[in-house]
Amino acid sequence: MAHTISPSAATLAYLHRRKFTRGKLFPGRSCKNSSGSLLPSARRRFYFVASATNERYRGVMEISESEARPPIYAWPDHNKRPRICILGGGFGGLYTALRLESLVWPDDKKPQVVLVDQSEHFVFKPLLYELLSGEVDEWEIAPRFSDLLGNTSVQFFRDRVKCLYPSDHLGMNGATVTGSGGVVHLESGLLIEYDWLVLALGAEAKLDLVPGAVEYALPFSTLEDAHKVNEKLRALERTYFGKDYPIRVAVVGCGYSGVELAATISERLQDGGVVKAINVGKEILPNAPPGNRESALKVLSSRNVQLLPGYVVRRIRKGGGFGTSHELTKVEALYDATEIRTPESLVLELQPAERGLQSQIVEVDLVLWTVGTKPQLPLLEHNDNPNMLPLNVRGQVETDETLRVKGHPRVFAVGDSCALRGKHGNLLPATAQVALQQADFVGWNLWAAINGRPLLPFRFQNVGEMMTLGRYDGAVSPSFLEGITLEGPIGHSVRKFACLTRFPTDEHRLKVGFSWLTKSAVETAAFVQNTFTKYLQNLR
Repeated sequence: MAHTISPSAATLAYLHRRKFTRGKLFPGRSCKNSSGSLLPSARRRFYFVASATNERYRGVMEISESEARPPIYAWPDHNKRPRICILGGGFGGLYTALRLESLVWPDDKKPQVVLVDQSEHFVFKPLLYELLSGEVDEWEIAPRFSDLLGNTSVQFFRDRVKCLYPSDHLGMNGATVTGSGGVVHLESGLLIEYDWLVLALGAEAKLDLVPGAVEYALPFSTLEDAHKVNEKLRALERTYFGKDYPIRVAVVGCGYSGVELAATISERLQDGGVVKAINVGKEILPNAPPGNRESALKVLSSRNVQLLPGYVVRRIRKGGGFGTSHELTKVEALYDATEIRTPESLVLELQPAERGLQSQIVEVDLVLWTVGTKPQLPLLEHNDNPNMLPLNVRGQVETDETLRVKGHPRVFAVGDSCALRGKHGNLLPATAQVALQQADFVGWNLWAAINGRPLLPFRFQNVGEMMTLGRYDGAVSPSFLEGITLEGPIGHSVRKFACLTRFPTDEHRLKVGFSWLTKSAVETAAFVQNTFTKYLQNLR
């Protein structure tokens, strides 16, 4: 049964009193109308009506000029039980919601939970590379939120956050003039009052570091990014099919994402392609365990991958013909450099970051960007905003050890949105295992805060690092087996099994596990059949 929207007089009065002038999540999108008011102008408008079911919206209602107010989400149990709003449905946000669902609550204190994300799919990002290799299907690593949350009480809204109006700074224990922790304003116009807020908005690729990167480079961090890269590779494979020169791909950055991309694409293209991996440092995977680094170097050197260490990209622009690179790879040298290439080729101007190197001009067909990210956190103005969220220089919000935002006792932050230092004083990396562990702690600390129990300090436990290096190659360095790295097919299998155990729900785990077993059985049967066929042919 749909719950209608009834604007809260207390909340509307509170928003009128607040003097946030253009507090916003995304630059250039103001919360104010032309008259300067925080509320829509008085004219006839249409608003979506939120539903308490797993549907995004139930219908549309018309509001006349005299009634023009932003719609407010009506929580199913109104104010009788705690209201938790989670912004972002990645590892931090989704797993916090599922953790809250799994805990045992007193009947009158089990929270109502709303999860907001701009996509309808949760994406298990460590397995995005397997989409390019064809090893997994999209539904396996990108299930719909509606399916994952179908058997829970968590409500999902597909929407983007426009503004935040936290009010927990008004009282020592989060008490406010409205009796809530604040209000979230979504781009659809919907307002969500909350008692507790979880910031799990993640990060996006930072392409504005180099001129031309925004126009010509493709990032690889979302499902949409993976589709674009896959479509571009397919187009290049069709264009160059049967021709006498290879597809050229540049991967900028040799951290985990860059190395995994280079290994996956080089395996896919095989002799029909060349991958150039550009890195500012002399060493790839500088923060990885030695075993992972050695495994990656071994795989990359066995394929058509040219490492260009000690270089930064100064500019990316459109190119012309073939053969403008100062150095040809062993594959390119086999072909006539006078061949006319596609007019859509791109040129990377490389500048040395180390002494003893010369500038280079590299021409490629595709540029993949894996360097730099920026958190998607609110950018509140400094003037007349004494309660702005405390952000560091990277755009992450500062938290205490319990993952509660400093100065905001009703707001928690996880994953890429959170700036927390480990035991050695360094900021924790923006990895899946950090976000997963933080989600577990935030879920528990919300339970503790609501039930009047002490909150636990977060302590990151590094369980090891793993990476894919292609369809049958991988590297896993468990922290509990010091100096040991599982590589090759064994490392690949262990990594996939470890990922399977971290899928969000038991139901999805079982479906994907059965699918993978079926695929493995088919591949094994095909291998046995081919081997037996070759054996019979040899007997003849």
